[in-house]
Amino acid sequence: MWPIKLKFKTSFEVFQNTLSQIVEFQQSPDANAVNVHFSRADTTILEKDSLQISRETQMTKELVKDTLPVHVTDRIFFIDLANKQQTTIPLQIFELEDLEELHLEKNLIESIPGDIHHLKKVKVLYLDENYIHDVCEELGELKYLQSLDLSSNPLSYSSLHIISKLQALRQLRLYDANLDEFPVEICKCLHHVELLGLSGNNLKYMPKEVVNLRKLKEIYLQKNRFESFPLELCHLHNLEIIDLEQNLVSFVPEEIVSLTNLVKLFLAFNNLLSVPDTLHCCRRLTVLDLSNNLLRRLPPNFKQLTEMNELGLSGNNLEKFPGQICHWKSLCLIYLKNTGLQVLPSSFTRLTCIKILDLSENFFYEFPKEICAMENLEILSLDDNQICEIPPEVTGLSNLKCLGLTGNRFSVFPEEVFLLQSLEKLYLGQDKGIKFMTLPSDISKLQNLKELYLENNCLEYLPPSIGLLSNLEIVDCHNNLLKELPDSICQVQGLQRLLVQNNQLFQLPENLDNLQKLQLVLLDGNPMTDPPIEVCSQGNLAIREYLQEKRHQKAKATKIQAWWRGQMVRKGLGIFAELQKLLKKGKKDKKGKEKGKEKPGKGAKGKK
Repeated sequence: MWPIKLKFKTSFEVFQNTLSQIVEFQQSPDANAVNVHFSRADTTILEKDSLQISRETQMTKELVKDTLPVHVTDRIFFIDLANKQQTTIPLQIFELEDLEELHLEKNLIESIPGDIHHLKKVKVLYLDENYIHDVCEELGELKYLQSLDLSSNPLSYSSLHIISKLQALRQLRLYDANLDEFPVEICKCLHHVELLGLSGNNLKYMPKEVVNLRKLKEIYLQKNRFESFPLELCHLHNLEIIDLEQNLVSFVPEEIVSLTNLVKLFLAFNNLLSVPDTLHCCRRLTVLDLSNNLLRRLPPNFKQLTEMNELGLSGNNLEKFPGQICHWKSLCLIYLKNTGLQVLPSSFTRLTCIKILDLSENFFYEFPKEICAMENLEILSLDDNQICEIPPEVTGLSNLKCLGLTGNRFSVFPEEVFLLQSLEKLYLGQDKGIKFMTLPSDISKLQNLKELYLENNCLEYLPPSIGLLSNLEIVDCHNNLLKELPDSICQVQGLQRLLVQNNQLFQLPENLDNLQKLQLVLLDGNPMTDPPIEVCSQGNLAIREYLQEKRHQKAKATKIQAWWRGQMVRKGLGIFAELQKLLKKGKKDKKGKEKGKEKPGKGAKGKK
């Protein structure tokens, strides 16, 4: 995943599991802030959990063993001993002559034993996140090894030359290995390497011998100390992905024109004042991240990059909206957060394929009507602008699933959002401007709504109609003035999170424990008495048990009370004595009426 960290102050960013993993949600420490990630190649390994390159492609998880068998009789091709607190590589592994893929990452291993050379057929070896200091000579005898990961180990630079003996190597990962330079021997000898991962080191340059890696397709150099784009990379014509994010790059050479196979270029969080116009010759480019640089404009010929699919320009102080973008009709994701924009050009309507649009932290005083015709738009962030109202034309956003409007200047709740029937996530926290006093009952029109964020307002009540939102999973109303929660919220059987801290609540609905999927209830900062504060502080389980016990005791008391009343009535005791007299009197009156009715009947019969 491509981390363009779009921290929407609103708790909004983009929602999870949408657009086929184009974006990734991660709850941040900030109040509901989330991180947005652009799509990267599957082979990007900056976050260790995304290191699943082909770990489960050759063998299924059913083949993964928690521990090795005592007697190895079957042919075993795949072993996963990751995160098992191993201090050494088990000797039994070296008996597995057919082993092709071995996972030993996230352990406590300090050395690679010489017996590693027995694994003659191994092709994939993961030893990242251990405590390995030296690469043993015998590792160089693994002539079929194609993928090696030694990331996050305190490696001795002097032993890295052993890697140059692995002639069949296709993928080499040395992330976070504290490298000040990359071994020249590796560049000279490994002619088949296609992926090179060196992010998280202290590299300032690449050796000129890197040009020998002619088959290199992906190189990851994020979080190093490069001050300029390595010119040597311009000679590697098969490069498809270059990641130089979070460096000190202030210059990109015009020679980048030679990288005609370049598909993805990541240059976010650098010191670029400009990018070369020759980049437009990289016609296969589909993903370009230039976020958080010092750019004011884009080169005019960029309009020729007609294959562009994702663009990141957030955090650049643009003079105006780059009109070149409007020629990229295939563009699906565009990030323009905090770019100083006030309006969109009319030509913006050409971008009919846009699915994700981030215009947060800008200076829009009106909701851009150019957006309203984008029927493919699914995620829209307009947080932290100056918008006062939403036009009725917003109904044209027929596929919008996520809308961020936190931190704008609405004087009343913008009921136009109820026109967006496809909406799944709505963010209307008001950390500035006028606070909402009420939530309209028409919120029930959003039948697809899953997440509702209304933090930092002045709501005293939630409408009972909220119980009609059958798909609702998250309600966040922290920092309001809520005095009670409607009983109808207990009908929302899919509710998973209820965040109502810092309100004026003193009790919870008595049937709240019936919500079986409810995982989190936050009540801090409320004057709670039912359940009491000491119960609330113990967490969800304690709250659930309290409510269940309360209901049990109430039912028991009701039964006892009914029995007692019955006894008192039958015996005519206490206040029920008069009631018994009335009951007896009623029976006598009834009998008298029945006798009176019988006499006229007999007389009539006699006349006949």
